[in-house]
Amino acid sequence: MAETSDKTTHFGFQTVPEDEKASRVQGVFNSVASKYDIMNDVMSAGIHRVWKDAMMDWLAPRPGQRLLDVAGGTGDISFRFLKRAGHGHATVLDLTEPMLVEGRKRAEAAQMADSLDWVVGDAMALPFPDNTFDVYSISFGIRNVTRPQDALNEAFRVLRPGGRLMVLEFSQLPNPAMQKLYDLYSFNVIPRMGQLIANDRDSYQYLVESIRRFPDQETFLGMVRQAGFGNAKYRNLTMGIAALHSGWKL
Repeated sequence: MAETSDKTTHFGFQTVPEDEKASRVQGVFNSVASKYDIMNDVMSAGIHRVWKDAMMDWLAPRPGQRLLDVAGGTGDISFRFLKRAGHGHATVLDLTEPMLVEGRKRAEAAQMADSLDWVVGDAMALPFPDNTFDVYSISFGIRNVTRPQDALNEAFRVLRPGGRLMVLEFSQLPNPAMQKLYDLYSFNVIPRMGQLIANDRDSYQYLVESIRRFPDQETFLGMVRQAGFGNAKYRNLTMGIAALHSGWKL
């Protein structure tokens, strides 16, 4: 008889067995893949684009670099990276194949297919050798990973010495009153938008809950350092609604 793990984790505000979370997350993104980019624009009033540009500003991609874009979905970060770098290569890895299918369509439309690979895979067990990539990015994805520390450890492993980690994720506002107002918006408006635009309230309810369960900026910074990254820092975006964390494989 196969053994099952008795460890648990969170799926939004639910407690679930660890070995169930990945399939549940996969179900969420299978459901919303075709509307994911539209929903990002609607939910953030387009501000996610500003945050991603800020990520590229801090990262400062250089020609010829190799990027691993984990939980890269439809390739938004990879497209930005390649345009900033001028030339290079990006590997987009995601657990959910329908998200990658949407990304491939975008790459073909933009005539960038030759600079991109699309790989179905798990952030906690990357199918790449040690010391392979110059840059590792994960944008609005690490909170969906069953064990984020394992994902950070894998990031350190696959980066070359001198390689850069860059994480963009929703975070916590330092002002409690502002956090309360943001929560009112998140829990009351975003699931309704999900129902109207993607015909899927439950998936967007999970996404809002997952944001609230994610560690604050300082706690996550400690996790980045625990994975082995040096010169680790973070920057708040829009007062802390999102945050960028950076680290180097020194």
